[in-house]
Amino acid sequence: MPGAGTHLQLFTADLLTEGSFNKALQGCSTVMHTASPYVINVKNPQRDLVDPAIKGTLQVLASAMKTPSVRRVVLTSSVAAITDEPDSSRVINEEDWNTRSSLKRNPYHFAKTMAERAAWEFMEKEKPGFSLVCINPSMVTGPSLGPGLNTTNGMIRDIMSGVYPGIMDLNWGFVDVRDTAEAHILAMQTPEASGRYICSAKELHMRDLVHLLRSSGFSSYPLPKLDLSGRAGTAVMRVLSWTQPKNTGTFIRTHIGRSVHYSNAKIQRELGLTFKPVEESIVEAAEDLIRQAHLPKKN
Repeated sequence: MPGAGTHLQLFTADLLTEGSFNKALQGCSTVMHTASPYVINVKNPQRDLVDPAIKGTLQVLASAMKTPSVRRVVLTSSVAAITDEPDSSRVINEEDWNTRSSLKRNPYHFAKTMAERAAWEFMEKEKPGFSLVCINPSMVTGPSLGPGLNTTNGMIRDIMSGVYPGIMDLNWGFVDVRDTAEAHILAMQTPEASGRYICSAKELHMRDLVHLLRSSGFSSYPLPKLDLSGRAGTAVMRVLSWTQPKNTGTFIRTHIGRSVHYSNAKIQRELGLTFKPVEESIVEAAEDLIRQAHLPKKN
């Protein structure tokens, strides 16, 4: 990776293996735990999502507690730990917790919620010699460092490749990947940082996302044209959601017809984070999808 030089060391570790992070943490003052599976549809939610999320978080915290040099742990949580069913009538903030998810209902949201709760319970019970700060990003987008396809950019690819039958009444919070990285650095470097921080720049409705892509040079791609965002269309999409993979269908039914609004006031006020326009991030993500061959090139 550019800039790594002699500053980057790689260690083998496993989220489910006790003590596997001990060696990597030696001499560190800050630990950033960012690894947790982000997949919507899995065969075994307990094994594939919940266990790695909870056990992995506790393994990292336990290793940090055994390392006297560690003074802060920054945990990548998610807005999934804040809500799994938007409330159109109010702005969601860090005081909110997702209380509805389960192994059967939005299991990814459940895994992120239980992992963050486990982290705070660890801090309360063990009282280690380090502080904990959680960053709760919304959908992270922008260009990728590698050829892999993350879930958010995978959604943009699907919108551009004709997977969606129409424009649904859905909106999402978005944040640039570089702003998300900066949030973690600020959480590491700001002594007064504490608690949770929603990391979300702006919400976009699906119709605004499609319009952005169409007006930014991607009109040759099979972007959805049929507007299904009205009451009748939403009713149709609720019925059709039962034909989708189980957890995709659950996500649609718990989010369609509701608007989510996140407050990012705390992260701006306490960490001084300023956000890039998400429209630019999404266009860069689309260009990256083409460059990485996740989408075909078109004139």
